[in-house]
Amino acid sequence: MHPDIEAYHAALPDAARAVCDLLAREIQAALPDAVGKVWHRHPVWFLDGNPVAGYSLLKGGVRLLFWSGQSFDEPGLHPEGSFKAAEARYTEAAQVHVAALRRWLGKARDIQWDYQHLVKRKGRLERLK
Repeated sequence: MHPDIEAYHAALPDAARAVCDLLAREIQAALPDAVGKVWHRHPVWFLDGNPVAGYSLLKGGVRLLFWSGQSFDEPGLHPEGSFKAAEARYTEAAQVHVAALRRWLGKARDIQWDYQHLVKRKGRLERLK
């Protein structure tokens, strides 16, 4: 795991750390070619420079975010923002349905919208995969 992600985890309360440790392990296992780093103060994994999955601590728990998640057509993911992102939220590690998470991570690899060039395209998303 990237040292900055380890430092992010070390600063978390115990319950949030357990959730994030589980998410990081699963993301790294499912997306071994992804580059994980802290981006905008939160752990995010990128495939070919495009953000695909990440998480952050909010007041109500940990938010798992998939940048192209609205295209996954999966129960348990809820739209987030005005683009194609979708999220799931957890307050404890036991709430993470690992089989669903693995399915979502497979779709994160196979279904991607081009966020890397969003600014260049003046806010217009194009499907990569």
